[in-house]
Amino acid sequence: MKSWGENRIFCTNQTLNIRGRLVGVHNPKIMGILNVTPDSFYDGGKYDSEVTILSQVEKMLMDGATFIDIGGYSTRPGAEDVSIEEELRRVLKAIKAITKNFPDAILSIDTFRSQVVHASVQEGAGMINDISGGEHDPAMFDTVASLQVPYVLMHMRGNPKTMKQLSDYENLIKDIVDYFHRKIQRLVELGTKDIIVDPGFGFAKTVQQNFQLLNSLEYFHILNRPILTGISRKSMIWKTLSTTADHALNGTTCLNTMALLKGANILRVHDVKEAAEVCKLVSTSTAS
Repeated sequence: MKSWGENRIFCTNQTLNIRGRLVGVHNPKIMGILNVTPDSFYDGGKYDSEVTILSQVEKMLMDGATFIDIGGYSTRPGAEDVSIEEELRRVLKAIKAITKNFPDAILSIDTFRSQVVHASVQEGAGMINDISGGEHDPAMFDTVASLQVPYVLMHMRGNPKTMKQLSDYENLIKDIVDYFHRKIQRLVELGTKDIIVDPGFGFAKTVQQNFQLLNSLEYFHILNRPILTGISRKSMIWKTLSTTADHALNGTTCLNTMALLKGANILRVHDVKEAAEVCKLVSTSTAS
């Protein structure tokens, strides 16, 4: 297995332009998850007021988060649909409060709807995190290109209600790499400059496939794009350990360490402090 430092030479696009602010990801960064939803799989309903939102954002920033990823639509398996109006209400309330109280915070909007993207960027969001890779909204790629903000391109099949039945691949890694090649080519043709790839752990993949994906993460450096991994407290951990998401922090730390050693640039997590400690320890151990 290549070392953390060796893996990083494969990606030359390691600086993101976020609203004129250059953010390097050659050293791994943390994206803190802020779900302003009542039904997310782990923290649904926790952050439903301005007070709880701001308290959590302050904690994540203090603990070492570079990005705050705001989601108003739960994408857990089997999640119910949410109207655009309700999603906008949830995320814009959070963005307005955060930008007012933490003007230097870098906000990402976790959505697959171009209308939500446009409104969120207008209010101060500086990144887009799209679980659908542009599949659920034909206007998404054009919107991303016109706004010129970094775009997290994730791999998935179907939607939260159907993705469990869509995990049949001819060749898991090749199929996902080919998916990214096609999507990146289209985005570049439209003028999008900063593209981050997310292999989509847990989305249209079995537990076994998720581990195969993690063990093969270095292959995604062929795309020459930063890699984001979202493993935090997911079922690949708690199902393997016969526990629950509430007791999956230790397992998350273990797999985040593996992801870094395989060359991940951004860790998307619920628990920022622990992830930041992993980044520091892995960075120190591989530099010595």
